[in-house]
Amino acid sequence: MAVTELHLQDRLTRLSLAPELGASLVNWEVKATGQALLRHSDPAALASGTPRRLACYPLAPWSNRIAGGGFARRDGWQALTPNTGHDPYPIHGSAWQQAWQVEHHSERRARLRLHSEVPFAYQATLDVHLHEGCLNLDLHVTHLDGPATWYGLGLHPYFPRYPDTQLYAAARKVWLAEHGRLPSYQAEVPEQWCFNALGRLPDTVVDHAFSGWPGECVIEQPSAGYRLACSASGAEHFLLFCPQGQGFFCFEPVSHPVNAHHLPGRPGLRLLQQGEGMSLGFRMQYRPL
Repeated sequence: MAVTELHLQDRLTRLSLAPELGASLVNWEVKATGQALLRHSDPAALASGTPRRLACYPLAPWSNRIAGGGFARRDGWQALTPNTGHDPYPIHGSAWQQAWQVEHHSERRARLRLHSEVPFAYQATLDVHLHEGCLNLDLHVTHLDGPATWYGLGLHPYFPRYPDTQLYAAARKVWLAEHGRLPSYQAEVPEQWCFNALGRLPDTVVDHAFSGWPGECVIEQPSAGYRLACSASGAEHFLLFCPQGQGFFCFEPVSHPVNAHHLPGRPGLRLLQQGEGMSLGFRMQYRPL
């Protein structure tokens, strides 16, 4: 499919976006060398028409999976159905599967907006700003429906993975599951998943949510010659996905753990009345080594 791209640049980096593909980021790279700072999207990835083949996309009005066919609202039950062909659960909300509108576009800034009626009425904005090699992403939602509803937010960036890729992201707990179900309890972070100091990604598959995160993260790429110093706001959790045999990994700042709508206390979710909103931000500062 033909896709319209927006282009931004600052002195050090350039960025392309595809508003109609769920407000996805397509490529972010160093201007002087062409080095990819997020997973590179080739023409085939862009033509596929799915944000899951691109570099990053916003997650609203929830992140990751929700079990049970929906969740309880104060006025009754919010039914949900699976929204992909590969997962039995509705995943990552609905914003990533809709076309966003361009509200503003200049050399270094863009604001994209979505008015959604699925699965309930909300408005989302994504502000994108480049400044001296720093990519700033600010996601905001406003609840438009009459009945109050539970909300969560996230961002889903894909990063290049090399043999010497290192990560720093301190967390207090990890969410684990019993009997192949969705995560339901927290545990101490095992040594191989502990990134309280800069360390290499594990060789085994990781696909877990971590809590008690202060919002700081460093991704160091020695062989590629750079690091990303990252910080998040509105996100006390992150999801780490490290598949085997792939040249990427995902580090997702999120407001809540997987299936939070069915966890005691609904950790990280916000109950929004009509007209109320919530926000999540993520900064990624490129620094050459």
